[in-house]
Amino acid sequence: MTSTVPALGTRTAEGSALQAVLLDMDGTLVDTEGFWWEVEAEVFASLGHTLDESWRHVVVGGPMTRSAGFLIEATGADITLDELTVLLNDGFEDRIDRALPLMPGAGRLLAELYEYEIPTALVSASHRRIIDRVLTSLGAHHFRLTVAGDEVPRTKPHPDPYLAAAAGLGADPARCAVIEDTATGVAAAEAAGCHVVAVPSVAPITPALRRTVVPSLEEVDLTFLHGLMTEMR
Repeated sequence: MTSTVPALGTRTAEGSALQAVLLDMDGTLVDTEGFWWEVEAEVFASLGHTLDESWRHVVVGGPMTRSAGFLIEATGADITLDELTVLLNDGFEDRIDRALPLMPGAGRLLAELYEYEIPTALVSASHRRIIDRVLTSLGAHHFRLTVAGDEVPRTKPHPDPYLAAAAGLGADPARCAVIEDTATGVAAAEAAGCHVVAVPSVAPITPALRRTVVPSLEEVDLTFLHGLMTEMR
């Protein structure tokens, strides 16, 4: 196979090699952030409450326990966290069974990472039951490892999920590129010491040290990611 893409590890001596790519799921690879909000609104409507649109920016990208807990407190709904979690997961599964649109450029990027054998992990705050359903559409073969929000002691915005993914792939977090769509996910990746490519989905994200912001995954390919590691060295 002939390629202009640098082979994995060919620049390790110079400290610029890309060792792994770690990707968020909702809003990054699949266009589902809106699904979660729709389900949350429907569930709370059935409980007699209307969600304020401004709360969407609070719950986006967060773990289920944080988002659900916030909405219970904000609305005063008579429901437990465990009960609400079941309803939200059930509603979300129903939606993705009907349609699961990929974000622009997601399929092409995953295929490229797989073709060039770049160690890749899916790192999500969603629960394992949701990740496994989404993987049937994304293609489980694209990922050597998946990390679910209910499988780590602390999920995003804590660094634990990304540290676990890097360790599972045998990679140095400083040589991992993380692709995220929310401030919560970006915070987790940066706390883990990773380079971040932010592709904002709901709320804006500003560029920063070790953080590049792009409008779409269509801007991201393997050459871009290798170059990013070199520039941020």
